[in-house]
Amino acid sequence: MLTNHPNISIRRLEDVLGFTRQGYYQYWQRQNEQVHDDLNVLRLVRPIRRQHPRIGGRKLYYFLQHEFLERGIKLGRDAFFELLARNKMLIRRRRRKIKTTFSGHPFRKYPNLIKALVVERPNQLWVSDISAP
Repeated sequence: MLTNHPNISIRRLEDVLGFTRQGYYQYWQRQNEQVHDDLNVLRLVRPIRRQHPRIGGRKLYYFLQHEFLERGIKLGRDAFFELLARNKMLIRRRRRKIKTTFSGHPFRKYPNLIKALVVERPNQLWVSDISAP
């Protein structure tokens, strides 16, 4: 704020925005600490990502818990995931879409003879699939 508007004093900001001078400086101090902590976390994550590129975020968070405690970094799992996402370090999930019957083929399609049938007891209806995998 002060870099964009250097002629506005903090006292004036106190009156206009409703926060104290102490609150203003504490906010910027927390922001600097947060940026420093984020950089430290990313420095810890990069070598692990190089060695194990497909390791999941939860396992990575679990492995780094000890390092976080040693360095005094307070970071929850969700914040850790957000940090990785902001820096494009999250592993994208593989889509495991199972391919089933392809109905768009040019061959003859037989009508569904059991569409309106209500099954009331066991062994009343048996079905099978003769298509090759």
